Amino acid sequence: MATGPTTRRRQLGADLRRLRERKGLTLEEAGARVGISKATLSRYETKEGSVKWPAVDALCREYGASEEERLALVELAKGAKIQGWWRSLADPIPESMNLMLTLEDEVVREDHYACMYIPGLLQTRAYAESVHQASEMRCNDREVQHMVDIRMKRQELLQREEPPHIWCVIDEAAIRRTVGGREVMNEQLRHLLTVSELPHVTVQVLPFSTGAHAAAVGSFAVLGGPTPELDVVYVDIIGGGLFMEKPRELERYRLAFQYLSAQALDVESSARLIHHISGES
Repeated sequence: MATGPTTRRRQLGADLRRLRERKGLTLEEAGARVGISKATLSRYETKEGSVKWPAVDALCREYGASEEERLALVELAKGAKIQGWWRSLADPIPESMNLMLTLEDEVVREDHYACMYIPGLLQTRAYAESVHQASEMRCNDREVQHMVDIRMKRQELLQREEPPHIWCVIDEAAIRRTVGGREVMNEQLRHLLTVSELPHVTVQVLPFSTGAHAAAVGSFAVLGGPTPELDVVYVDIIGGGLFMEKPRELERYRLAFQYLSAQALDVESSARLIHHISGES
């Protein structure tokens, strides 16, 4: 899968830091050699803001990078300026959603734990409208439809030529919670069963009988990049979301998801339970 701007930017920062440390230079020493400040070089390495490819070229030469490494990083620096489809939207979107769309445009997998609602990538329009109307109490109908349109657009990643693997562990409470009325909920559960049949979508239900488990604090998603160090954790909060990428944070959530998937019903048993709850059995 081709990498997008955020993945390129994050990869660039990680590689620049690796090359500098391989050379044995501090941030201050490396910056002084190519005429940029310590703060600017730190920003380059921590993946924040834009980069200038001539500076990246100079750094690579100073670090003694191979010709292959130098050309690859210069291309990363140039490609990091490409913008995603959502940047051209007429109406603004929350910054947390902007980052989510950017990351999701580049993922190779997503591991979701959902305790309140069906994950957004697997929602029907009617279900998504009901969720937004309930959670965005100060938004008017136009704003709600704008956010729902974006959610529906996000789902196009499921139809990519090389789609990411979407693995969802859904709490039984989210399956049983009636959102938008019985008709809307039944449509949602039927859609969940249909999409779960895609080869790149895995759906498991975490039953009430599990009792206490590894993620009782709330929903989260591990967004997987082309390499493990480019993974990001997204955690739902009121009014937005938190993004975490420190190794210890990533490891904690990866482990939590492993435990949750082990505790959840298998795929076939999950489908039977969803079918039963939908009232179609």
